[in-house]
Amino acid sequence: MEAPGLEQLLDFQRWPDDGLLRLLLMLYFPFGVCLTLLRIFIGVHVFLVSCALPHSFIRRFVVRVMCSVLGIYVRQNSPRLRDRAARLYVCNHVTPFDHNVINIVAPCNTPMLGGSSGFMCWARGFLELGMVSGRSGLAEALQQYCVAQGTLPLLLFPEEDITNGRHGLLKFSSWPFTVTDTVQPVALITKRPLLAVSTAESSWVTELLWTLFVPFTVYQVRWLAPMSRRDGDSSQDFANRIQEVIAGELGLVPTQITKGDKAEHIKRRRHLVPWTGSSSRATRAQAHSAAHLAPRPGVEDAQMAKMAQQVKEVLPDIPVNVIVRDLMQTNCVNTTITNLLEGSREPEAEALAGAESTPGGSSAPPMSRHANPPWSAANTFGNSQMDRHMSLQERKEALYEYARRRYIEKHGLNQENIQ
Repeated sequence: MEAPGLEQLLDFQRWPDDGLLRLLLMLYFPFGVCLTLLRIFIGVHVFLVSCALPHSFIRRFVVRVMCSVLGIYVRQNSPRLRDRAARLYVCNHVTPFDHNVINIVAPCNTPMLGGSSGFMCWARGFLELGMVSGRSGLAEALQQYCVAQGTLPLLLFPEEDITNGRHGLLKFSSWPFTVTDTVQPVALITKRPLLAVSTAESSWVTELLWTLFVPFTVYQVRWLAPMSRRDGDSSQDFANRIQEVIAGELGLVPTQITKGDKAEHIKRRRHLVPWTGSSSRATRAQAHSAAHLAPRPGVEDAQMAKMAQQVKEVLPDIPVNVIVRDLMQTNCVNTTITNLLEGSREPEAEALAGAESTPGGSSAPPMSRHANPPWSAANTFGNSQMDRHMSLQERKEALYEYARRRYIEKHGLNQENIQ
C-alpha cells in the first residue's frame, strides 16, 4: 500500500465538502448551539464528580455515564488482551482527549509533554513531572515513575502529534520505548457525524466546543496483545514494530513522517494560503471587471450598437468585432476611432481584413501604425481654458478630416463627387 502524504494525514477543514451534508449541518446548527450550552453546564458537574471521587470502578462508571450525556461514547474491544501488570500503554493519537477516553476504561496517567502546567495541566488530566531536560531526561523520569510502587500505568503517544486517523500513522518516536521492555499496544478509532474529528491547527478548547456541539463522538478502544523487545532490537526497531502492529489493526499505513515534518508543513501552508487567497481575489476582481465590460442585453446592447455604427461610418473598412471590442474598453466613439487609426489596439493587417474581402474594393497603401498623426498632441499647453478648448476642437476636426481623406483614397472616389 502506498504511503500517504501529509495532506492525507491531516484535516485542515472541519466542514464537509458534500453539499447535502452541509445543508444538514446548517439545519442542525441552532440545535447544536443549544446543545453545546447545555453540555457545558453538565460538563462542569462531570469535572467536579471526577475530582471528588477516588480512582475506582465506581468513579469510572459514573464518569462514563455522564460523558455519554456529553455525547462522548466509549467502547472497548478485546479487553481480555489487556495486561493488568503492564506499566506502559502506547496508542495512536487522534484527538486532544484520547488520554481522558482511555482513562475511563483503564486507569492510567499521561505526562504533559508541552503546554501549560499547574492547574490547567491537572484539570485536563495530565501528569506533571516537573522540570525535565529534553527527551532523555523525560525518559529517565518516566523510568523512575514506572519502578515506583502503587503508581498507575503510563499512557504515551509515540506519534507525539494528532492525525485524522484515516490514512496513516506518523513515525513513532523511539524515546517512549526506552521506558520499559514490555509495552501494551492500544489502537484507537474515533468517529463522529457531519464534522471532522479534529483539525491540524485547532486548539484543545476549540476541539472541546465542537465535541459538545455534535450529536455524539464514538471512541473505540482496541486492546492488542502485549509486545516485548527482542534481543538485539534497538528502541527505534521496537517502535517501528509496534507502529506496524497498530497500523495493521486500524487498516492504516505506517509512515516515516515525523511531528517536525507536520509542523514544517503547517508553517509553509500558513505562508502559502494568504498568497493564494490574494491571488484568487485578484483573479475574481479581474473576472468581475471583465463581466462589467462585457456587452449586456437590452438598453446597453442598443447603445453599444449605436456607437459601433458611428465608428463604422467613419471607418467602414474596420471589422465590427474589432470596433465592439475596443468600445467595450473605452466606451467612447472618439477614443475608439483614434485607437483604431493609430493601430494601438489591433494590427493593421487585421483592421484591413474586412476591406480586402469586400467586392470591388481597391487596395490602398496601409498606414504605418507607428506614424505620428497630426492630431495626436498639441504642440504647447494652452494658457487659458479657451486655448485648450480650441486645441481640442482643432484636433477633432483634423481627426475627422484625416478619416475622410483615407476613406476617399481607399475606395478611389473623387472628392468632387463626395462634396
